[in-house]
Amino acid sequence: MESMQATHFTKVYGEVSCLATPVSADVREQLQGDNRLITVNAGWNQIDAVRASRLCYSQQWTLISAPRDQQIRTALPPGPCIPVSGELLSALSPIGGLRAVVRDTGGHQLLEIWDHHGLRKCLNLTALNKHGGVYDDAQFGGLSWSECESKLLYVAEKTKNTEEGSSWDRSVYREDWGETLTNKSTPVICVVNLHNGSVDVLPGVPADISPGQACWAPGSQSMFFIGWYHEPFRLGLKFCSNRRSALFQLDMDGQCERLTGENLSVFCPRLSPDGSTLIYLQGLVFGPHSQCLSLQQLDLNSRTTSTLLDVVHRPQSDGFAGIYEALPSSCWSADGHKVVFTSACQNRKDLFMVDRGSKKVFCLSSGLSDVNKKYGSWKLLTIQNDLMVVCCSSPNTPPSMLVGFLPSLGEAVTWHLLQEPIMTFDFLWSVLEVEPLPEEDNKHYPGLKFGAVLVKPCSPLHEAQTPLVVFIHGGPNSQFAAEWNTTTAGLVSLGFAVLMVNYRGSTGFGQDNILSLIGHIGSQDVKDVQRAVLAALQSHKTLDPNRVAVIGGSHGGFLSCHLVAQYPEFYRACVARNPVINAATLLGTSDIVDWRYTCVGSHYSYDQTPTAEALAAMLEQSPIIHVAQIKAPVLLMLGGKDRRVSPYQGLELYKLLKSRASPVRLLWFAEDGHSLSRVDTQAQCFVNVVLWLHQYL
Repeated sequence: MESMQATHFTKVYGEVSCLATPVSADVREQLQGDNRLITVNAGWNQIDAVRASRLCYSQQWTLISAPRDQQIRTALPPGPCIPVSGELLSALSPIGGLRAVVRDTGGHQLLEIWDHHGLRKCLNLTALNKHGGVYDDAQFGGLSWSECESKLLYVAEKTKNTEEGSSWDRSVYREDWGETLTNKSTPVICVVNLHNGSVDVLPGVPADISPGQACWAPGSQSMFFIGWYHEPFRLGLKFCSNRRSALFQLDMDGQCERLTGENLSVFCPRLSPDGSTLIYLQGLVFGPHSQCLSLQQLDLNSRTTSTLLDVVHRPQSDGFAGIYEALPSSCWSADGHKVVFTSACQNRKDLFMVDRGSKKVFCLSSGLSDVNKKYGSWKLLTIQNDLMVVCCSSPNTPPSMLVGFLPSLGEAVTWHLLQEPIMTFDFLWSVLEVEPLPEEDNKHYPGLKFGAVLVKPCSPLHEAQTPLVVFIHGGPNSQFAAEWNTTTAGLVSLGFAVLMVNYRGSTGFGQDNILSLIGHIGSQDVKDVQRAVLAALQSHKTLDPNRVAVIGGSHGGFLSCHLVAQYPEFYRACVARNPVINAATLLGTSDIVDWRYTCVGSHYSYDQTPTAEALAAMLEQSPIIHVAQIKAPVLLMLGGKDRRVSPYQGLELYKLLKSRASPVRLLWFAEDGHSLSRVDTQAQCFVNVVLWLHQYL
């Protein structure tokens, strides 16, 4: 019977996980008679269960409008999907229609230049041996054309043989940037001269920083980049927008100038179309790992900086709650007067435009059309010549791709659907606004609200009431938006309702909401989740209060274990992925040691040593002190290469539960990390989760 169930669950997971997602887009246009032909080329990702891998492909659309008309007359049928193999980075040149690609062939990294006639130039970067591997991650990586289209700029690892002296030095420990950035230790900025095929590693980058996110300055005689300080030692960067960094300008002769303040976190430099202004995101150093950010603008003529959008402490009357997401590589309007961006907004992700003159923010997804109402999440892929390309989804609607021209101020966008998913799902979803009880209000940040997204079958599959799975995000400073989620869709397809909770401390609710959790982890967030669950059960009588389970990863796993311990009669089953179990023992093994001190309300410094008081506070916040109260069966899923939360955290709980003869099962994925993101791992996790829930619900 279990084998038959597993086969069915695998089939359902395959159906919800194989749906493609647009992840990038480029726009080109030309005039042809009385028509303006606009070409949209989109990059898509898709999971292939047979090969247990992620596929990439491109697809092209042609749109027709009048030469100076901001309306799309016709969208021609798309071209075929073209598989893309081994591409690490790609970039279109600004004028000449050239395409640069950094490709991994298994043993070598190649730089290819393509034009309308085919492959124009190919350089074997590995054989040239000027640097190590090219960085293709979102943190450091990028590929940038010069204005004259004769040079390319990118970031790569410094060659090891320039750092290693004699053979006895080769065992010296090399720091890197932590989870998912293993082996990224010492990046360098590289420039390729396409005329002679030479590759130069630029001098002048200060020795105490790691450069990344490099782009050309106007004139292409210098470049801007972000430098992350790695002295006295590196802390994990993934999911952490609170690392000390600065904006720099470096010329070809090695003269380097810092353009921002000393003790800030900055990233995402984006140059205006006319080259007069550079915008970037700015946040605080240390504290919560993901915070509300300000949008800064640097006038490159006067060298003065001003704030375009400040940190938002409470959601504004129009619903805008601040910036929490990285800027897309293209985010400027054609006239340079407006900036378009995506950000978490309470229980959704939304699309916004800020007018630089008035500094007013406008929501671009609002409206009364069916398109505006259909989607709970909007993500900007690019804006070029005022044409926006966006990815939209909802809990019952897989990712779709839409286009629309940037409107005049006060007007609504006319959206055109370019590609809708191959299927939609017959789910119901709704957003819950939750208010803590008076005794659970935060006295330093009173009056805060939080929320949740409930997704459920249209009707119970077999019984009068539907079992409820409480799904808790990690972070803790992240968000469950009302968007397509493979795990949620799979569970609802199999007859479960899923409640995705955004407790106080989640992004999208203002900076006060984030700060309110500091010093109250393991209590405020636990009570918030329970409050949201009770609110859902009260308002949706089709949910079964006697069949409730809880699942979550990282901080969500931490909260899952807390909930089954603090409410032992309420929850029937628990699934925890790479959970924090004992914050005190995690102190010396995590790549973000600063967060352990922040959790208990302490300010972190690099030279900090543990005290008995700090360790006691960390232990007091941890689920492990409540382990004797756990009655629900616990399924643990651990990544053997997790550098954020050591897998020995989960093992610590496993052994304690085993010693008490409590039902517990542990899945160990030796080659996976914190997110358990390998394709085969994700499939195994889903099937095991559903088998566990079926057994105990």
